[in-house]
Amino acid sequence: MDFREHSVKELASEIASGARSAREVVEASFDRIDATNGLVNAFVNVDREGALLAADAVDARRARGEALPPLAGIPIGVKDLEDAQGLPTTYGSACYRDAAPATVDSALVARLKAAGCIVVGKTNTPEFGWTAKTDNAVFGLTKNPWNLHHSPGGSSGGTAAALAAGMVPLATGSDGGGSIRIPAASCGLAGMKTSFGRVPQADAEAPGWLDLSAKGPMALRFSDVTQVLNLVVGPDPRDSTSLPALDRPLGVNAGRPLRVAWSKDLGYGQTDTEVLAACTSALRALEDAGVEVIEIDKVFSEDPLNPWLSIVGACLDRSFAPFAGSAAAAEADPILQMIVAGGGALSARGLIEAIDTRHFLTAELAAILGGYDLLLCPVTAGVTPETALDGMGTVNGETTINWVQYTYPFNMTRSPAASVPVGVSASGVPIGLQVVGNWLDDHLVLELCNLLETVMPFTQRASI
Repeated sequence: MDFREHSVKELASEIASGARSAREVVEASFDRIDATNGLVNAFVNVDREGALLAADAVDARRARGEALPPLAGIPIGVKDLEDAQGLPTTYGSACYRDAAPATVDSALVARLKAAGCIVVGKTNTPEFGWTAKTDNAVFGLTKNPWNLHHSPGGSSGGTAAALAAGMVPLATGSDGGGSIRIPAASCGLAGMKTSFGRVPQADAEAPGWLDLSAKGPMALRFSDVTQVLNLVVGPDPRDSTSLPALDRPLGVNAGRPLRVAWSKDLGYGQTDTEVLAACTSALRALEDAGVEVIEIDKVFSEDPLNPWLSIVGACLDRSFAPFAGSAAAAEADPILQMIVAGGGALSARGLIEAIDTRHFLTAELAAILGGYDLLLCPVTAGVTPETALDGMGTVNGETTINWVQYTYPFNMTRSPAASVPVGVSASGVPIGLQVVGNWLDDHLVLELCNLLETVMPFTQRASI
């Protein structure tokens, strides 16, 4: 079975009807992992015994005539930055190389399990999710199934590679600076960072990156992402930042034509011509579908990389503090060690000034969106790079570390933002268009993503 040929909704319906057994579907996931994981290194831990026991329990419930939850029997991967009961959470760090299995699920995993999902294993991530290259000292490098010489992006690169290779139909990601959207763009997937608070973070540990990061599902199709989000969003009394329940399900359209702003560079970047060409094709398809697209010159007055890095560095310093001076901490990437050191040296005033920047960025974005429903821009400035560049990328032939400069502004503003696949580069790796809304406008973001998926379907699949 190739999960890339079946939607999550179709698979769940077949399991519920008895056309397929849950065991058959979960075994198909492990067969695919066995066949392809050695090439791409997407999964770093699996729970074959536990997953098959859970699948048998689903089949037994169906045999007894019991009603099944909506995603009963769907195998999922869980990013190795969040807990899944019975599996260790290593954060991709030597500091947690020998971590004991988690005793509880994260809030997101718990809600997915309540909907019937079955965890088959944990997916790879860069150490503490800090970069767009998925590599670490514990489990090594993850490769892009579309081209094994290229990165799948990060930090949800293991999840993206697992989905693109057809190992699972659904998996979890998290996004503190683009970590869902970048790998979704790099691997031809549907990925959305919801408004902060939509998916609660009522977990055993405090949020690693304060309120920069949001968790959520990743899949091949926005129809699946929409369905799953409706099952996992909503308040949790253990998380005071979680948002109230939605007044209507995600996926219900506004009922009027959409008017969107298009920015090729957010006013401060430089975008690769290959990325621009793919995005322009998507814009034309949207216009043909009745969406009004207006190009604008500027969104933000400057690149917010430094204030974003200040906040991230302070958070990472907190994460590494218990291991300061240890051999495990010394195994971290040298650039990561520099970021941690910078975070540790940051003054309280410096941190507050970085947080203040978020207020002004949010105001700038709201002013732009005052005349539009949504903002469209590239997900990344360059095509996802070769792994040989060691985390660097290229834009119009020039090497740059910041080939991902269009995602983190929308973590600073806590906005809903998604990546829709819109093309494939000459190197054979996908390209994504970013769809951004004002905070809480998740409905509109998903409406446009689902529309684009309909009028410009992305049907190509990785050859692996």
